[in-house]
Amino acid sequence: MAEYAFFVEATSTASPDEVFALLADAPGWKDWAGPLIREAHWDREGQPPPGGVGAIRRLGSKPFYGREEIVQYDPPHRLSYTILSGQPVRNYRADVELTPSGGGTHIRWAGRFEPKVPGTGSLMRWYLGRIVGGFTRRLAAYAEREKG
Repeated sequence: MAEYAFFVEATSTASPDEVFALLADAPGWKDWAGPLIREAHWDREGQPPPGGVGAIRRLGSKPFYGREEIVQYDPPHRLSYTILSGQPVRNYRADVELTPSGGGTHIRWAGRFEPKVPGTGSLMRWYLGRIVGGFTRRLAAYAEREKG
């Protein structure tokens, strides 16, 4: 089956440390991620606790939840995760890269996946790109409002 990919970008005046702290805090997602994420918590802690490699976060709103496993944790540069459940895709991996940029942070959130349903790859790329694009813009804006 074909693999599909997308990426979205945003810039925040907040530092990479500040952006990473928000991104890596699963329970805090409900504060900034938007209407799709009304509940967020850890199903399992990782190394280092709570949100390092091996952590599983559950995000969503009743009755629709997604479960994601953290597979790379490199503060404040990169956080990568795979989707375990909640989307009609398989082999989904996202890499969020934070790069210093003009006193702030450039955020690049890239994902790749295979659709579970043949023929839906382009639609799923558009759908997931829109959702992740919203997360990226909201993360950048929230980090600016919350920065120290």
